[in-house]
Amino acid sequence: MEVPFLDLKAQYNSIKDEVNASIQQVLDRTAFAGGPFVEQFEESFATYCQTKHAVGVSNGTAAIWLALAGLGVGHGDEVITTANTFIATAEAISFAGATPVLVDINETTHNMDPEAVEAAITPRTKAIIPVHLFGQMADLDPIMKIARKHNLFVVEDASQSHGATYNGRRAGSIGDVGCFSFYPGKNLGAYGEAGGVVTNDADLAARIKMIRDHGQSKKYIHKVIGWNGRMDGIQGAVLSVKLKYIDQWNELRRQHAREYTNVLASVPGIVTPTVASYGTHVFHIYAIRMAERDAVMQELRDNGVACGIHYPVPVHLQEAYASLNYKEGDFPVAEKCASEYISLPMFPELTPSHILHVTETLKQIAGAQHAEEVGGDGHASSYTKTSIVS
Repeated sequence: MEVPFLDLKAQYNSIKDEVNASIQQVLDRTAFAGGPFVEQFEESFATYCQTKHAVGVSNGTAAIWLALAGLGVGHGDEVITTANTFIATAEAISFAGATPVLVDINETTHNMDPEAVEAAITPRTKAIIPVHLFGQMADLDPIMKIARKHNLFVVEDASQSHGATYNGRRAGSIGDVGCFSFYPGKNLGAYGEAGGVVTNDADLAARIKMIRDHGQSKKYIHKVIGWNGRMDGIQGAVLSVKLKYIDQWNELRRQHAREYTNVLASVPGIVTPTVASYGTHVFHIYAIRMAERDAVMQELRDNGVACGIHYPVPVHLQEAYASLNYKEGDFPVAEKCASEYISLPMFPELTPSHILHVTETLKQIAGAQHAEEVGGDGHASSYTKTSIVS
């Protein structure tokens, strides 16, 4: 059996008529750049995120950069974020003119370790960007407390957590601003590049809208140096259709995750994801951890199971950020997790037979791996399973 890592076509087929009709409306009205279809999505997405304002932008990286620019973060400033994220989080900080300052992660949630944040603050620190990785929100209460104590902005990188909650509040609604990617493979994905910013601050929303449109306060009147960061009309229309289904799709993801975990959590050598008690996980990624990761992934592929790694090299060990002068060992939890992650197939349209094939294949691989690591006298070798307790 072949199990794809992601199947965008299956989702498209389930809403094909609605999507096609929405795109046709954009074509009929020739509302291609910004315009009414983007505005409609902005209004709906703000309501969904439990915020007063949403701004549609060109992509998720631009969302973070525009948020920082709108907050006045720039040259000479530092922004604290996690070593365990896609590089776009750090890139946005750099393109704002600031310096990324990295901290380690909590091994249970794989998100920013609040205890590490305060130690990283300097007189130059202007903001904190917690990343809600894999679909689970970071532990925001202690992060917000630290931020308010030091008069810092909090920018939520919610690019993987559309619809996730923290103590009943939606991703993006707790910090000063929340940033989303609508890349096609996301839980709420466009049919191309798109992103969004949400906030309760009307002035901040207005600044971001101005910066995304070449700094224009009105046509050809440029108050600040801006950029072309607009969302296009087709993406706004598609996202408005898909937003109606996001909770249903997220619940299917949680169901699939439970099915994976029910089988895999008891298998020696496999560490399954933990759902934190403070919120709901939307499982953009279902990442297990295993030793001898590369060999395991090859066996999965040989058995028809597509898989991936999110992310194999932490930000501080990327050549692009060598100038930050971090070294191997600086963030040991992030490094350990990065060496063990395996992302399994995860999308709403997974079938029971898909999940059965994935879990049975992993059980066989883990069983063989475990047998090889047990000594001839029946006693285990130096290998032990890592355990995570919620």
